[in-house]
Amino acid sequence: MSTLLHGTGASEDPSALAAGRAAATAAVAGLPGTPDLVLVFTSVRYDLPELLAGIRSVTGDAPLVGSTSVGHFVGSTVTGPGRGVAVLALSGGEYRFGVGSARGMSSRPTEVGAELVRQARAATGEHDLPHAALLLLTDGLVGGQQAVVAGAHRAAGAGVPIVGGVAADDWQLSSTSVLLGDTALTDAAIGVWIASPHPLRVATAHGWTAVGPPLLVTRAEDLVVHELGGHPAAEVFAAATGLDDARQQGVAGSVVESSYALGLIQPDGSHLVRAVYTAPSGELNTFEPVPTFAAVQVMSADRPTLLAVVDDIAAQSLVTGNERVLLTFDCAARQTLLAEQVGAEIERLQQQAGQATVFGLYTYGEFSRSRGAGGVHNATLTALAL
Repeated sequence: MSTLLHGTGASEDPSALAAGRAAATAAVAGLPGTPDLVLVFTSVRYDLPELLAGIRSVTGDAPLVGSTSVGHFVGSTVTGPGRGVAVLALSGGEYRFGVGSARGMSSRPTEVGAELVRQARAATGEHDLPHAALLLLTDGLVGGQQAVVAGAHRAAGAGVPIVGGVAADDWQLSSTSVLLGDTALTDAAIGVWIASPHPLRVATAHGWTAVGPPLLVTRAEDLVVHELGGHPAAEVFAAATGLDDARQQGVAGSVVESSYALGLIQPDGSHLVRAVYTAPSGELNTFEPVPTFAAVQVMSADRPTLLAVVDDIAAQSLVTGNERVLLTFDCAARQTLLAEQVGAEIERLQQQAGQATVFGLYTYGEFSRSRGAGGVHNATLTALAL
């Protein structure tokens, strides 16, 4: 039986100070003493230092980490973009938590990943717990996500899974922050080393299906895919998705594109999903780099299939029946695709989780690494149960 204790709180009070204080008060209400870790997901509508001051007026010097979001959820309740804050307080039980951070993602992302791991692991202190996982939160708009994961992977070791999310900003695409103590950081990443007496499993599922043959990326640069199979990538993608026909019928291109993506083919045949869009220049753009000479397929998704992956996440995560919290990272792209059914997804997840409380946010990208050095996802649902 798990000895982990936890509490959650949420507030939509327009005052940052009052919202932080109210959410934190609810989160710690049933806990004995100071929490071992406080996790915060929030809209960018608030003055972040003031919000954190409100939270820490309740939680004191307990380690606090978090990020800005594009909506969040507690239990079966979803709070949409631009509204409110959610707080999770944990009293470690059988776990030990250590926090690390590093700045400079835009210029030295690999080093940032390694540094935060070393700090976080050291911060757990002396113990004999044989297993661990890394919770990773990053600035969402400076790039370098995969390099941060690679640096973290090398420093942590192949046996340590990584889970987490890329900070968001209510779809403003202006400035995202990760939260550490009483400070909101940009161009930075934060890690929580979770030491455990038993293996920790990261669950990942996306529900996207390949709809075309494999294609070779013959030219790509940064976030632009120029050519697929030697042909203009935007033209190949439009032909595969029926984008041109839809436009002729008066359907907005963005509506069609949101239902399609590129999938990077992995050695085991699975796919890393990369959301795409056609830029005003006419080029095919992605939110995470797609390397030249990668093998990809055009992917498609529908709402019933997207909802069904909730069952896979629960089956992968909740293996003992003793789990107390399901930390969940859900992509903003899924939020858009599910539209009015977004609440049904989280309700279904909480129903599957049973006594474990679902706590999570909508992100601009998800981290899930259990094998290999990859681990950055789009349009995907990832989770870690404690």
